[in-house]
Amino acid sequence: MEAFIPRKRRKAMSEINVVPYIDVMLVLLIIFMVTAPLITQGVDVDLPQADAQPLPEDSRQPLVASVDREGNYYLNLGDNQDQPMSAVDVATLVAAHLRMDPETPVVVRGDGNVAYAQVVQLMVLLQRAGAPKVGLMTQPPE
Repeated sequence: MEAFIPRKRRKAMSEINVVPYIDVMLVLLIIFMVTAPLITQGVDVDLPQADAQPLPEDSRQPLVASVDREGNYYLNLGDNQDQPMSAVDVATLVAAHLRMDPETPVVVRGDGNVAYAQVVQLMVLLQRAGAPKVGLMTQPPE
């Protein structure tokens, strides 16, 4: 049968047209680019890449939510700053304060020996209370 097919046509049949494959690849790439951010879960934290810089002097007094090594929560608001608080109380106080002053920075201070899960739970609690960004308090290296 090859004898009846002209040479020009024979050459064209041996080449594969890859344009449809490129189109399919680009469509899949777009699908993955759109769905990847939707699948990712986590808490948005702006971690410093070097030594942490202190808050500027002209910035507002931050809300400091603390977690001790037993997992108790504390907040630097109110009269009983040294008394442990429940998660509901922390969320209520932070939400009320942020409604009055939404520009207040919110910072988490966690004990070095506390479980990472406790710090993440506190950060999620603060974000649900209305904190747009939650920072981590660090101690300068000695």
